[in-house]
Amino acid sequence: MSEEAWLSGKLDGFSPVLMPTAHALVQSIVELKKIQLTHEELLAKPHNAPSAAFHLRHIAGSVDRLLTYAKGENLREMQFEFLKLETAETSALSAEELIDQAIFSIQNALEFCKTVSPDLLFEERFVGRKKLPTNVFGLLFHIAEHTARHVGQVITTAKIVRK
Repeated sequence: MSEEAWLSGKLDGFSPVLMPTAHALVQSIVELKKIQLTHEELLAKPHNAPSAAFHLRHIAGSVDRLLTYAKGENLREMQFEFLKLETAETSALSAEELIDQAIFSIQNALEFCKTVSPDLLFEERFVGRKKLPTNVFGLLFHIAEHTARHVGQVITTAKIVRK
């Protein structure tokens, strides 16, 4: 595979319309696997910006929540509890463990993308307690772009705090 997932051609199992989403998610995994942080660096908040730990927890949690909405389901209590923990100042988990959690959530999104029929992409879905309207395609696209944004923030934070 090329260093850039989108330049690697067609990924098996994905419809052409979801290929950009799949490429972005695969790229996020590639980038996350390169990150190495000490525990101190993981929790550092340079200039009071969010820590890499926050971004990694947020990737795992937000992908899981958005995927739940894409499936037309409601969030479970466990997901609300995870959301509360995303902003924690400490972490019992190492950077490697948090990266693994994020990658696991991204892989779940990739697997779901393989199962989505193009006929269902524009089926209406609702987000959050306010039931904001969207559709399956919008949710999957947002999972990809939101994940990529936070992976970029982890990379930038890591560069700033690395000793």
